[in-house]
Order: sequence, then C-alpha cells, then structure tokens
Amino acid sequence: MELQHESTARRKSTYLFLLITGIVLVAFNLRPAITSVGPLVGMIQDDVGLAHWSAGLLMSFPLLVFATMSPIVPRIANRLSNEMTLLVGLIALVLGIAIRSIPMTFFLFTGTLLIGVGISVGNVLLPAVVKDKFPEKFGLMTSVYSTSMGLVASLASGLSVPLAKDTHLGWQGALIVWGIPALIAILLWTYLLRYNQGNQKGIKQAASSSKDMWLSPLAWQIAIFMGFQSFLFYVTISWLPEILQSHGLSIGTAGWLLSITQLAGIPASFFIPVIAGRYRSQLWIALFLGLLSIIGYAGLWLGSSYPVLILSIIFIGVALGGNFPLALSYIGLRSRNAKRAVELSGMTQSTGYILAAVGPLLIGYLYDMTHLWTIPLIALTVVSVVLTVFGMMSGRNRYV
Repeated sequence: MELQHESTARRKSTYLFLLITGIVLVAFNLRPAITSVGPLVGMIQDDVGLAHWSAGLLMSFPLLVFATMSPIVPRIANRLSNEMTLLVGLIALVLGIAIRSIPMTFFLFTGTLLIGVGISVGNVLLPAVVKDKFPEKFGLMTSVYSTSMGLVASLASGLSVPLAKDTHLGWQGALIVWGIPALIAILLWTYLLRYNQGNQKGIKQAASSSKDMWLSPLAWQIAIFMGFQSFLFYVTISWLPEILQSHGLSIGTAGWLLSITQLAGIPASFFIPVIAGRYRSQLWIALFLGLLSIIGYAGLWLGSSYPVLILSIIFIGVALGGNFPLALSYIGLRSRNAKRAVELSGMTQSTGYILAAVGPLLIGYLYDMTHLWTIPLIALTVVSVVLTVFGMMSGRNRYV
C-alpha cells in the first residue's frame, strides 16, 4: 500500500511539473508568431508587394480570428477536453507559421488565419486550465504565464531582423523559427494527455454567454478596456519599428528597441495581477498605467532626441505590460463566481479583439493618407486617454 501510495504521489508530482511546464510553453506561443512580424514588415512589403494598409490588415487579421473563435473554443473543448483542444490549437499554429512563410499574398493570409485560430485557442483555454488546476494560485499562475508571454514576445521582436539578415534566413526563415517552441509544446501536450486525470469536461457553462452579461455596463467597460489595451499593443508591435525609423534609427536598432519596449513591461506583467488581487479597487493602478501610456505616445509624437525616444518606449512598455494582465485580472475580480468569470471572459475577448483589430489597419491607413506619423501618434495618445478612463471605470469595486 505504501509503495502504491508513493507511486501515486510521484505520478501526481510528475504530472503537476509537466502541467506547469506545458502551461508556460503554451504561453510562449501566444505572441511571437505575431510580434516577430512587425520588425520585418518592410521586408515583407517589398517582397510580396503590400501597401501599408494591407500590412496593417496582416496584423489585424489574427485579431478578427480571435474575436470570431473566442465563443467557439469552449464548445470545442466541451467535446474534446481542454488538453486535446490546446493540442489541436498548437498544431494549427505550426501549420500556419509554415504556410505564412510562402512569399505569396494568398499563403501569407491563409497562414495568418491558421495562426489566429491556434493562438485564440490558447487565449481562451489557458486561463480556464489555470483556474481549473490551480484555483488557489490563480493570481500567481496568471503572473507566471503572462510574464512568459511578454518575455518570448520581446525576444521575437528583437531577434527577427538579426535572424533574417545576419543568418541569411530572410523574413521567411526568421518567421519559421518561431514554430520551434510550438513543436516542443505539441510534444509535451501529447505526453500530458496520458496524465489527464479525468478532466474530460470542457467549460460547459461557457458554451454560450448569458444574455444579461451582454447588457451589463460593467462588462462593456471591461470589454472596451480589454479592446483598447490590445489596440495599443498590436499597433505598437506592428508600427513602432517604422515610427522609430522615421526618427532616423536603423531597422536593426528599431527592432531591438521594440524588444526593449516589451522587456520593460515584464516586471509589470508579473506584479500587477498580484498587486491587483490585494485590493478591492484597482482604480489607482489603471490611472498610473494610463498616465504612462499617454506620456509615452505623446513623447514619440513630440520628442525627437534619442533619450526622449528611449524614455517614451519604456513608459509605453510598462503600460502595455501592465494593462494586459490587469484586464485578465478584472475578469476574475469583477465576477462573483467561476461561471460568471467564464461568461465575462468570452464576452470581453470576443468584443475586445474586434476593437483591437481596427488598430494596425487604422494606423496604417492614417499613415498612407498623410505619409507622416504625426496623425497616427496623436490618435494613439487619444486612445490612451480613453483607455485610462475605461480602465478606471472597470477598476471600481463592483461585480457584473
């Protein structure tokens, strides 16, 4: 009996270790397939022949897929299990990365579609898996996987140009590299299915959001906050290198500064969920992050010296790094129970990503119209003000 007990305990311990590793590996893959594109967008445009608005659409397309897939993913998980659905999503991601690297417009967007499907599965299910497996450590695990996302996303931005140029891989090879973490994750989650301890149930309560959630003013405030923070994030990873190049920086330097922008947000992505969970109201956190965002984008707009640019991107990085996990925290903090949290998550992600998808396309269009980054940066500063307002409204101590 003792040997059997020790064997069971050892089996559970192994499963727990592999599960945490698997969660981190999934988090590794939720951004680099997108963040690696921004520094290379100029090369892609030259090779494939895309206008700025088309390149903006390339960045917005995955977000439209996120918005479409978010209500569907729980239904798929309800049939297959969370683990199997995550595995299918990872496979779709790898296929998308491979197809997208074919230098033709059709394959570029088809691959991006599959990438959007794969990432949306992880976006929706990863918080659910964490909530299910680590209910008492939800805040800490949210910090762990959101920080993992930010770390690899920043590396993808910084390494894209060196991989493309210094190793002579070209933009195609530089994008394919980011399929390697997904392949590793596929191997681990295939193995994890053997250790699936009876959690064959999906998220049945999330199959369809209740009507009253869509009528809740607080739910819409959180959705708009989620949408605008994603708007700013995807615009930044899409166009910051080009904005910095307009200030006279090289393409390589601009790519690494985008990486620094994301690295600056990693401490915030770890500590914000932990700090937010200790207070009933997060209004002051939203105000602080919002002010950093406003100052950062205004600095890119009004400043021209190198120190001002560096300070601006650091402010932007901290704001972006903190607002995303704050939005995730709101989903749990503004809900009285797990069922309502899942309903709120589905609602905010589906509507929020529609708003976010407008960002890269709109900013690219504004640049095409003016051939200057002045109007786009003014727009980003105004969006930061709106983000701050809705972040503060969402941070009040209320429930949906």
